[in-house]
Amino acid sequence: MSLNADSADVAFTFKGGMLPMTVMELTSADPEHIRRQLAGKLSQSPAFFQHTPVVLSVEKLDEPHLALERICAVCRDHKLLPVAVRGGSEPVRQSAWALGLGWFAPVEEGRARALESVSRTPEPADDEASSVSASATDEISSHAATRLFRGTVRSGQQVSAADGDLIVIGAVNAGAEVLAAGSIHVYGALRGRALAGIHGNTHAGIYCRELEAELLSVAGNYKRMEDIDSQLLGRAAEVHFTKEQLEIKPLG
Repeated sequence: MSLNADSADVAFTFKGGMLPMTVMELTSADPEHIRRQLAGKLSQSPAFFQHTPVVLSVEKLDEPHLALERICAVCRDHKLLPVAVRGGSEPVRQSAWALGLGWFAPVEEGRARALESVSRTPEPADDEASSVSASATDEISSHAATRLFRGTVRSGQQVSAADGDLIVIGAVNAGAEVLAAGSIHVYGALRGRALAGIHGNTHAGIYCRELEAELLSVAGNYKRMEDIDSQLLGRAAEVHFTKEQLEIKPLG
């Protein structure tokens, strides 16, 4: 076969590149604070805000409850296009992937990785450090990695179970986020975002007494509220990854 014939069968090639990219370094996790500053910048430099791709750097944030989807929405409202997130904990990385964004390691971590020997065994990430602080209403069983959270997960709050299932004895408000390596059980209304199987466990599921979720994800496969059958909203439901897609059906 000739070289020309071989070339004709190639649909694409991967190439390394150093494309110019604007990094939006966040020092506040408050979407409304970001909105006000962007509005001021837009009035000063309207040409800059013309579908400019940006990487959201969260390395300077000490905020465990990052409303990443709301921040992205604020950016898009001002004609900026978030394409990736840099830095943050494991839940931030999973949130970025669920939103269809890329993720980059923090600058210093990236440099350290480049200096490591390829034969070194990677150390597991400290997922618990990124979880919301345990309180008197938050229990972790000693015989399993299941995390039990009692109370309402409020808007802007994030609760995660890094190594097992998450059980919420209460509701998950709009703007809140719950994540688990295993399954998620919500004994109340689920109005926020639920991401199960965050390490790729396709056997994980999501179960709730009242489905009003903004976003559902199992092993990185997600559906937004607008993609959910309206007949299932407001009802007890379960979510599984079946036949390469999310299946949502009445619970019980």
